[in-house]
Amino acid sequence: MAESAQRVLPKDFMGDGVLAAMILKVVANWAGIWLWGLALWFFLISTGAHWSCVSSGRMTFSMTWYSFVFPNTALVTATFAVGKAFGSVAIQVVGCVMTIALIIVWIFVFSMMIRAIFLKQILWPQKGEDRDEGGWTTKTVAAIPLNEMLNHEDAI
Repeated sequence: MAESAQRVLPKDFMGDGVLAAMILKVVANWAGIWLWGLALWFFLISTGAHWSCVSSGRMTFSMTWYSFVFPNTALVTATFAVGKAFGSVAIQVVGCVMTIALIIVWIFVFSMMIRAIFLKQILWPQKGEDRDEGGWTTKTVAAIPLNEMLNHEDAI
């Protein structure tokens, strides 16, 4: 958005449209790098939070494993955008490495999903997300005939 500000803003915008567009681009780039750093921090924190479960092999597959892949595609895309905005080849190389790692993680999650299907851990009654855990039960409501409902004293 800031890249096209010089083309979009009127020439007399805030006194000098060209200067305002250049300032907007600088502010947008610094805000973008701050958000990118924050996203990297969240990535590192979430990786550390899952490390104890993954390293001991206590995580059984569930479809939520795809959340290891898809939110991080935004981080990879943002890495390329930051590299382009600052003209940094090093950051773009980091983006390429992150892309390769993300593809490997996606292949791993996909293969674990196929494995879970064959082991009947998912897509099987009372397995995976289809479990009735924690004492949750399905309540059934008895049907009341329409003529009883209409003849009831509390009917409006």
